[in-house]
Amino acid sequence: MEKFSGMAAILIVCTLVLFIGAFGRKIEWLINFVLRAVMGTIGIYFINYFLISQQISTGIGINPLTVLTSGFLGFPGLIVLYGINFFKLL
Repeated sequence: MEKFSGMAAILIVCTLVLFIGAFGRKIEWLINFVLRAVMGTIGIYFINYFLISQQISTGIGINPLTVLTSGFLGFPGLIVLYGINFFKLL
């Protein structure tokens, strides 16, 4: 399993380098997307941690779809993800 995660990390870094080269001037857009995705993932983690500490058994999984959603939409994307999840509880 460690071998797979190492290969996946190398593939992700190589893909990012290729995107940086392909976009040229649009590097700002790519950096913005990556920062929103990382901050969104950290936000999901801490919101899930808070919900668990409050005995609320709902949470959003951290997977490629949620990372992409938070990367494209930013903070409103997190609100949409949790809104959909709470709507399912009703």
